[in-house]
Amino acid sequence: MENPAWLDEDEQRVWRGFLRVNAWVYDELERDLRDRGGLSLIEYGILVHLSEAPERRMRMRALADSVIVSKSRLSHQIARLERDGLVRKQECTDDRRGLWAVLTDEGARLLAAVAPGHAARVRALMFDRLGPARTAALEGVLAALEPGGDTPAAAGRIPGVHRATVGND
Repeated sequence: MENPAWLDEDEQRVWRGFLRVNAWVYDELERDLRDRGGLSLIEYGILVHLSEAPERRMRMRALADSVIVSKSRLSHQIARLERDGLVRKQECTDDRRGLWAVLTDEGARLLAAVAPGHAARVRALMFDRLGPARTAALEGVLAALEPGGDTPAAAGRIPGVHRATVGND
């Protein structure tokens, strides 16, 4: 059996801090959206993605990938949004197995009403606290954490250490 590679003290502090901040930001945004428009953060994300899509509609599978939820969770969220008149399902004429999720006019109105306040809350929780330099640094960190991201270990680099390149002319 393989010995686990335990996190060292610094890694453990960063990991726990990441989890704590992630949960706090999520909870704050969730509470804010519930108060503003009775939406969860995932439901808000669904409405945003549909509003940005051509004809305000997306295939269910693509929508699930966009909002990073399982197909079953998306189906549950879409059913709730459909019940509230914010989204409707539409059969896909070129693929009888497929369904479109379509943003209704009522869904677009609710999104337009809550989006400015949500953007202000995101700005207050993150960007006002970070400032431009830390925002740029966070963007780099997030890019490295994306699947297939440019990680220092994969590229043979050590964070904070810049190597000069020498040509072999």
